[in-house]
Amino acid sequence: MDLEQQLSKMREDWDARARENAKHYVQTAQTDWSDEEFYASGEQTVSEEILTDMTNICQGKDPKQMRVLEIGCGAGRVTRALANLFGEAYAVDVSGEMIAQAQKGLRKHPNAHVFQNNGKDLSILPDLGYDFAFSTIVFQHIPSKEVIETYVKEVSRLLRPGALFKFQVQGYTGCDTNPDDTWVGASYSDEEAKEMAERCGFEPRYRHGAGEQYFWLWFFKR
Repeated sequence: MDLEQQLSKMREDWDARARENAKHYVQTAQTDWSDEEFYASGEQTVSEEILTDMTNICQGKDPKQMRVLEIGCGAGRVTRALANLFGEAYAVDVSGEMIAQAQKGLRKHPNAHVFQNNGKDLSILPDLGYDFAFSTIVFQHIPSKEVIETYVKEVSRLLRPGALFKFQVQGYTGCDTNPDDTWVGASYSDEEAKEMAERCGFEPRYRHGAGEQYFWLWFFKR
C-alpha cells in the first residue's frame, strides 16, 4: 500500500467511525457519551497533561496571549478545553466527518479554528508562529512512521523557536504494525523517539512511558 492509499484509508476509516459513534472512537472510555461528559473529559485531559506542565508550555507567557496547535482533534473534545485556556486554538483532523462535528461543538468558541487536513502535513494551517503544539491518542493510531515524522517536521516548521510540542506515541514495541490497520499505529522505542527529534529540529528534553502505550514526548524546537 503506497502513502496516498494509506492516507485515503485513514480518512475513510475515521469518517466511518465518526458516522458510527464519533465520541466513542475519540475517547473509548465510554460508548454512550453525553455532550457534557464528552467535553468534561477533554477538560480532564487538559487538567492532567497541560495544567500540570504550564512552566514548560507557557515559558512565562500569559496563556490568553498564546496561539496553540492541536493535531488530530477528532470531534473537538480537547480543542474546546484548549480554547477555554489559551488565546487561540488551531486544530486539524484527517476526517471531514469529525471536523463537521467539531465545528458544531465549537460554535460558541470563536477562538477555536478547526480544519480538515490531508492526513500527513499542516499545509492547510496559516503560518502564524504557534506558541505550543499538543497531540494525544492520535499518533498511536497512525500505522506509518513516515506520516508521523512528517507531522513532527511540520510542527517544527510552524512553532516559534523554543516552543514545546508535547505529544504521545505508541511506546509498546512488542506488536507488528499492519499498514492497513488505522487503529493500532507504529510504535517507537526511546532511541527512535530521540533520533526523530534530532532529525526534525527538536531537542527531546523529556520522555515518559517508554515501552508503554502512552509514551509522552516533550520536544522543544531548537
